[in-house]
Amino acid sequence: MTMVNLPHFIQYQGSKRNLAKYILQFFPKHINRLVEPFAGTAAISVATSASQITQSFWLNDLNKPLIELLELSIEKPDEIANFYLELWNEQHTDPVAHYFEIRSKFNETNDPRLFLYLLARCVKGSIRYNSEGLFNQSLDKRRKGTRPETMRKNIAGVSNLLKGRCKFTSLDYREVLEQVQEGDFIYMDPPYQGVCGNRDSRYLSGINFDDFVLALEQLNRKECAFAISYDGRLGNKAFGKILPKSLNLERIEIEVGRSSQSTLLGKEETTIESLYLSPSLSKILMNTKVYDFSYIGKKPKQLTLLEKHGEFAAANR
Repeated sequence: MTMVNLPHFIQYQGSKRNLAKYILQFFPKHINRLVEPFAGTAAISVATSASQITQSFWLNDLNKPLIELLELSIEKPDEIANFYLELWNEQHTDPVAHYFEIRSKFNETNDPRLFLYLLARCVKGSIRYNSEGLFNQSLDKRRKGTRPETMRKNIAGVSNLLKGRCKFTSLDYREVLEQVQEGDFIYMDPPYQGVCGNRDSRYLSGINFDDFVLALEQLNRKECAFAISYDGRLGNKAFGKILPKSLNLERIEIEVGRSSQSTLLGKEETTIESLYLSPSLSKILMNTKVYDFSYIGKKPKQLTLLEKHGEFAAANR
């Protein structure tokens, strides 16, 4: 299985699915367990399993219905696929009314099975909550959501890669980091401050920058190996504070691609995301073979860096 055809059953805004092939090349070649304190839809864990880097995972997310949806989809794929089929078929008479009815039921029950349908039908697959903690994202009226047969196939694909291999929790990320064990590798993709400030509508509360830095300092003291997707930029506009130099993290910039929103506005702006490597991880990678670049791009003038990136991947397999 290649990184191009990895299964995914939720079009989730902020997912690192398209960047997984770059991010994983900075992972150790073998790890005991991958820990994701901000798992989202587990795109990195799916890619890591397919790459056979590890077969043990800890998936955590503060969004409890989301982590419950992941667990149900991974451990009971037929059950969730059948439920989605029923909901999808019910929408045809009045899709708008049906969506808002399901949204109201979800806000009353937090049923993760209803959550899957909402994520498949809402605008941009984007989770949004109001100040009262109620899901309030609108319906995408241009489409009817993922077809049931496609949803079933993708759920089965994710389940095949992760079933029986995961621990599922919905804890504050700091509780997870306190419980990591020797041999764990930690990948973190927190909501970054430049986008959500102190409040993130995906979680109702943002990630305090100072608290996050303190948690990273503690990981460094324990010599834990970790990688973080944190800040980024669009053209000349930066999102999120750069993590402090005192942490001794190696910062890699990954070119995501041209912004579709900027294109609509007649601008040529490229989205760049940062990947930070812990000192312990950098030490592991330096023992492999090639480790002398700080930017991963897609333009022809950057092919030299990509070639080195390929050498690194070969050395790290």
